[in-house]
Amino acid sequence: MRSFFDSSAFAKRFIEEEGSDEVDNICKKSTSIALSSLCVPEIMSALNRRLREKYITRKEYTKIKERLIIEIIDAIIVNVVPEIISESIVLLEKNKLRTIVSIHIASALLWQPDIFVSSDKRQISAAKKSGLKVKYVGKPLS
Repeated sequence: MRSFFDSSAFAKRFIEEEGSDEVDNICKKSTSIALSSLCVPEIMSALNRRLREKYITRKEYTKIKERLIIEIIDAIIVNVVPEIISESIVLLEKNKLRTIVSIHIASALLWQPDIFVSSDKRQISAAKKSGLKVKYVGKPLS
């Protein structure tokens, strides 16, 4: 199974929260996993916020960062190319989305996964309207 994860879903591999078990199961069943090139910086931003707000310790942050780097070695990273920018504009015109959310969907549309995984309900709705098979995995990283 070819699985595309947005940042909100893939972060659940590293921070235990609602949907983490489901994300782990999808990863185990996947023959290939793809992420937008924006996914890792977006996850690191969320982790830095958690560190600043003292939800995680420096040691936990370092451990999660190291695990993230190891896990993405085998992932397919979909770079932002002109086709993705064009498609994200179309998505923004047809849906009420944030820019980065439209780029995740456009990246998935270019890669053509068997399933698009997210914990963002608005993103799930737009991805489904765009023809992607979707999987909602709990609320986003808080």
